Amino acid sequence: MRGIIFAAALTGLLGGCTTWTSLGFLTPYKVDIQQGNVVKQEDVSKLKPGLTKAEVKNILGTPLLNDPFHVDRWDYIYWYRAGNTVTEQHRFTVIFEQGKLARVDGDVVPAKSDKSVTK
Repeated sequence: MRGIIFAAALTGLLGGCTTWTSLGFLTPYKVDIQQGNVVKQEDVSKLKPGLTKAEVKNILGTPLLNDPFHVDRWDYIYWYRAGNTVTEQHRFTVIFEQGKLARVDGDVVPAKSDKSVTK
């Protein structure tokens, strides 16, 4: 009889009023995730007005987002999630006009230069 009462109490404790994550010691492991394109300042500094799409792709790599409705806009997005928390996030956009690099926008800025591409 004691075994049945103990089993019922244990079942009620674990399943009735709490969740596994609130117990603290039974939380699932979350893998760190890195996704997107890492755009470095030295790569952005290589961008000059008038570069073709192929030349920009050679410098920065393939964009993460290539919208078919905005073919003259490439978005390079990067984020890093440690466990459940996004700890790092960057956005970089390249705008083309008539197939040539016109301007860039985003978190990463080119080094100071007289020919740099800016907003």
